[in-house]
Amino acid sequence: MEALSPLTADPERSALFFDVDGTLAPVVQRAEDATVPKETSLLLARLSRRYGCVACISGRQATDVRRLVGVGGIAYAGLHGAELLEPNTSTPRTAEEFARHMPEVKAFAAERDTPELRKLRVRIEDKGPIMTFHWRGAPDEAAAHAHVERLAGEAEEAGLWTHWGRKVLEIRPPVPVGKGEAVLELLGERPVRAALYAGDDMTDLDAFAALDELVGEGRLDAAVKVGVRSDEGPAKIAESADVVVDGIDGMRELLAELDEP
Repeated sequence: MEALSPLTADPERSALFFDVDGTLAPVVQRAEDATVPKETSLLLARLSRRYGCVACISGRQATDVRRLVGVGGIAYAGLHGAELLEPNTSTPRTAEEFARHMPEVKAFAAERDTPELRKLRVRIEDKGPIMTFHWRGAPDEAAAHAHVERLAGEAEEAGLWTHWGRKVLEIRPPVPVGKGEAVLELLGERPVRAALYAGDDMTDLDAFAALDELVGEGRLDAAVKVGVRSDEGPAKIAESADVVVDGIDGMRELLAELDEP
């Protein structure tokens, strides 16, 4: 694929960044049931030995992302960039300001873990500084969504931040984080001149924008934005991308092209 040539021409000076759920792993009803296909993990391991930087950037906790992906030699940014787990290390680094608000986020979620919420089958996922409400697969998804929308309003009134994903609401500390910031931190002082980011959801647009900014500032010579198309994904992903692939199978084919000598 010609669009990948700035990366494949000089892999040691190129960086590869990937979202996980919906990009490398299929979106499933329960987040803990997600799996990255073995072939995809093997490709990522091979790419990590050729490219200057390979990393996965996710809304999951960094240690959970590494468990899911199963490759120790790459970096993982979790909680949309609030956590960073360097290659071959065991403990992620969490942004101090983000972690400071963890008690109030947890207290908010605990107070709303009510019999009504459980009856609606809305599941609460503890991500440390982020608490997540899932309603995918609820018996009445419309009623569950309406209830979660009310919780979002309460969170914002309490001074917390909210973020909507695919049938999921995150309650976050009121501290700016994003996948774009994660890209900037991962690049750091690495001598990288080309970078790729692949994603399928709204949070990935922040990383797309970061790559455009780096090219505009002359810090990168080339950037490739890969949109992963899906039935539930936002149309803006494909509209903003340089390359569009269909689902995780299309993404795996692109990984194989990056692996070609």
